[in-house]
Amino acid sequence: MRYFAGLAEELSFTRAARRLHIAQPALSQQIKALERQLGVRLVERDSKGCALTAVGAVVAAEAHRVLEQVAAADARIAAAVQGRQGRLRIAYTRSARGGVADALILAFRDRHPEVEVGLQTGWTAHNVAELLAGRLDAAFVRPPLDVPELACHVLAEEELLLAVPADHPLAATRTRVSRRRIRDEPVVLWPRENGPGMHDRITGQLWPGHRPRIVREEPDDEQLLMAVAAGYGIAPIPEGRARTFRIPGVRLRRLTAPTPTVALGLAHNPDTASPAVRLLLAVAGPDGVG
Repeated sequence: MRYFAGLAEELSFTRAARRLHIAQPALSQQIKALERQLGVRLVERDSKGCALTAVGAVVAAEAHRVLEQVAAADARIAAAVQGRQGRLRIAYTRSARGGVADALILAFRDRHPEVEVGLQTGWTAHNVAELLAGRLDAAFVRPPLDVPELACHVLAEEELLLAVPADHPLAATRTRVSRRRIRDEPVVLWPRENGPGMHDRITGQLWPGHRPRIVREEPDDEQLLMAVAAGYGIAPIPEGRARTFRIPGVRLRRLTAPTPTVALGLAHNPDTASPAVRLLLAVAGPDGVG
């Protein structure tokens, strides 16, 4: 088909052979073989060159259409291999909507619009389970992760604030709060099974050497802050989430040095990572969103 399409455009065996990088006798043999296969003459030859027969014109049009489809298919396959097409399944973690996570997704979509991005939201432990099951390609998580199968690229570190009820004595202080001041305070926190690594990192930084007195557990940060507003206790919360919700009856306080922080990571399974995941990591860059 490619040889006949070239001949149909040039209407000269000499020019077509030169364009197709093939010897003229070989091109003639290819055209004759196609005519035998179809059982009809496609080209009328004369001293000035050649002309297409009525059937030859139809075959030429179809040949061009088929070659265009093949070229488009080749381009789509190459794009998929390079990760520029296909689908990227990714999950947010509830405690990190907005900020760096949204900025990364926005940048990825801007640079790679051919990739369909499917988004969902879970918590770290759920996202890890979905990654291991192959139902996600990548996920935002709160490290550290104790999962050898997964790689985790740290995107950012965020300060951890202390949420206190508006009528609590700590709400009136204008200085940073020490760990000693909160040692025996009732605490509202989310279940450890939602993110064991982050849970242990938080409690280890704020209540070093002993366990906090957790009196209530809430599934996410908004409910956690509402419980603080209701006076059930104090709560550690990432600054970004604390500033997002602005629940009435809650005051935010910083803690004394060393400043407590939580990390945001992008996890994936390196053994099954698609090209799209590698593009996402490239957009993230070595030190956060690039």
